[in-house]
Parts: sequence; structure tokens; C-alpha cells
Amino acid sequence: MSTVTILGGGAFGTALAIAIGRAGTPVTLWMRDADHAAAVQHDRENRARLPGAALPPTVTATAELTPVAPGTAVLLSVPMQQLASVLEQHRDALTGAALVACCKGMDLTRGLGPTGVIAEVMPGATAAILTGPSFAADIGIGLPTALTLACTDDVAGGALQQALSTPVLRLYRSADPIGAEIGGALKNVIAIACGTCIGAGFGESARAALMTRGYAEMVRLAVDLGGRAETLSGLCGFGDLALTCGSDLSRNFRHGLALGRGAEIDATATVEGVATARATAALADRRGIEMPIAHVVAGLCSGALTPEAAMDRLLARPLKEE
Repeated sequence: MSTVTILGGGAFGTALAIAIGRAGTPVTLWMRDADHAAAVQHDRENRARLPGAALPPTVTATAELTPVAPGTAVLLSVPMQQLASVLEQHRDALTGAALVACCKGMDLTRGLGPTGVIAEVMPGATAAILTGPSFAADIGIGLPTALTLACTDDVAGGALQQALSTPVLRLYRSADPIGAEIGGALKNVIAIACGTCIGAGFGESARAALMTRGYAEMVRLAVDLGGRAETLSGLCGFGDLALTCGSDLSRNFRHGLALGRGAEIDATATVEGVATARATAALADRRGIEMPIAHVVAGLCSGALTPEAAMDRLLARPLKEE
């Protein structure tokens, strides 16, 4: 894997391009908008999405996606709800590539996570997911970050781990993409719950309870879908949950803060947890899994529940053993 291609010119895709490019690997950063790509290539900076982080000479921003060589690592850093359409649009160019999802969430139409979408749209492709506790701004300026790279193919996973790790971006390998992607998806839902909790003034003790019981829901769903409970104790579960639920740098946490305060919602921000809450609540109902926090977050995001009603609903549940 002598080169890397990244689809998606948002903050995270740009940050990954910078980190991998700084390590000396040639990177193609594909963007949907030709004017945006031209500006990033000219300015050597993605001023719209990741200002202050310079692109190294090894990174080329472009709106033209030519067929990649077989085995090339292609990082899919596009919003979860657009992943399937991007794969369908560029299927021919991506045939034979190792496809690494860098998005978190669950497809509303299919009820699948990122690797499930890859398998459905690109049958037979090597599918992996890169996930864990990370902010694009940290990666973009070279701060140390550790992530999970999950792939069921041990050989491909090992090759991807070597190709994408850098001196400051450390990847830990897992053979459990289901667990890894459930951790990445559900932590956004729990982050909205925690943000709402703080915004509404329910306090830090309530936030800790939501994080802990939210973690239990993450494990419950992952195991039911065939993932491993221990996967969620790592970076892609507990680690990502701790970061996202405690920082206003998280878009999902900020969304919850606005809900809790009754403030205006930023309609321009990509908040994956909103769609994921809906998809997760529907999936939990179909499979008969108890996920009360996911359900109340879906209600909060749709406007069906107020913060007070959501908290009352959780507190009124029957008492149980932990």
C-alpha cells in the first residue's frame, strides 16, 4: 500500500490526509465539490473545514476520482447517511480497493453499520472500520491519537494497520468490526443524552449515570448483533464514549446542550447521533432489545420529548439489578 486515497473533504478526512501525508505516504484527498478541492489544493489548507492545519506536499486535493490500484487503502470519510450512495457512484473506481469506513452511525434505510453497507454495496470487497476517540483538530495539528482498526481479515487488517499508522497516530487492530462500529455509533447517541443532561441542568451525577447505562446499551446491542463485549471496553467503545460525552468540541454533545437549553439548533452541522438514535431505536424494537436511552434520545431529537419528560421516563423505569 504505497498510496492512500481518502473520500471526503470534511474536517476528519482532511485531518487523516494530513497525518498520513506527514508520515511520507502520498495521499489523494477527494472532494465532491470541484471549487472546494481547487481552493484546498491552492491554499494548502482546508480553511472551510479545518482551518490552521497545513497540508503537507504529499497530499493532493482533487474532485477527480480515477480508478485506484488493487489493494489501495481507501478511507471513506463521508457522512454515514451518504456512504451507500458514494460507494454506488464510484463503484467502478473502487473495485479491488481495501475500503476503510471512517464514519460512525447506522444507515437509516438499511439498519446497517458502515462495514455492513460496504458489504451490501460492494460484495467481496475488503471492509474495515477506523474508529475511536479523536477530534479532527487534534489529528490535524499532530497531537497524539490512538484509534481502533477493525477488520475480519487478519492479513488485510495487519496491512492496513501498518499502512495507516504514523508516529503520532497509533492504530490498534481488532477482528470485531461489529463491536467497533456499534461503539462508534452509539457513543454519539449517548453524547446527545449527556449534552441534554448538562444543558438542562440535571448535573454531573446524572451525566455519569447516562454514560454508564449508555455503555450497557452499547454492549447489549453489540453482543446481540454478533460483536464481542470486550471490544467495547477499548478505544472504540469506552474510549470514544469518554471523549465525546465530556467535551463541547463534540458536535453531538453540543447538539444535546442546545436541546437541553432550548437553544437554536445548528442546522449546518453534521450530527450523526440524530439519525443513529432513530435507526437504533427501530433496530432495538425489531430485535427485542432494551435500549431506553436510545429511545429517549430519538424522542428528544424529533421534538416528541422535552428534556424533563425524557429524564422522567428513564427514572420511572422498574428497578433492576445492575
